Amino acid sequence: MADHTYDHADKIESGSYDTRSDRLERARTAGGHIDDRSQIPLPEIHRSLANPTPLGLLSFATGIFLISLMGVHSRGIQTPNVVYAVVSMFPGISQIIAGIMSFVSGNTFGATVFPSYAAFNLSFALINFPGTGIIASYTDPITGELSPDFPQAIAMYMWTWFVISGIFMVAALRSTWMIMAMFFFLEIEYILLASGYMLGNGSLLVAGNSIGFVVAFCAFWAGCSGFWVKGITPFTLPAFPIVKED
Repeated sequence: MADHTYDHADKIESGSYDTRSDRLERARTAGGHIDDRSQIPLPEIHRSLANPTPLGLLSFATGIFLISLMGVHSRGIQTPNVVYAVVSMFPGISQIIAGIMSFVSGNTFGATVFPSYAAFNLSFALINFPGTGIIASYTDPITGELSPDFPQAIAMYMWTWFVISGIFMVAALRSTWMIMAMFFFLEIEYILLASGYMLGNGSLLVAGNSIGFVVAFCAFWAGCSGFWVKGITPFTLPAFPIVKED
């Protein structure tokens, strides 16, 4: 009787069986093991993943654009409540989806950045939704006036995102010039907004939200450069890569 003491991996190594149904990928994992991806009971399905980056960038740009419109009181609008529903749904949920897709496709940058700004949009909306009671906790029940703590707390919120965005900007040093410009102007926007809330200076707040239009433009451009590609549109937008490919 033949000796069958060698295991499944040894059979793969030696090529002792190589039928179509049992054929495995001849690759090794980071730990040096055979990368066995066979699922015998399941049908073999060949799939390709779409690029999630345009969705993440375009939804991010939409959120910044709307927040900036309300922040500069466009058309004399003083009540910006309508923007909270939009930023919680499109930039919020869409960037979570883009982040998950980036994670699956192995894009660490997208898997980190998109869910982070999804959290920013969702938290921004939650702060302002009446049902959460966040603003109510800073409001005097008798006079209806906001506590001085509220703008200072929002300033700390903005400074925190300034730090996080700075980390992302460093990670984008080898991406494209439009993404780098997006993060650069986003940092300026956070500085102006944080300073405006700390000092109670409305001019700084308007200036910060005005810079947001530049951020949105860069994000729209970067998103369209990945979305308007050959096969979809008859033209493309240059991505302006920082590091030229050989």
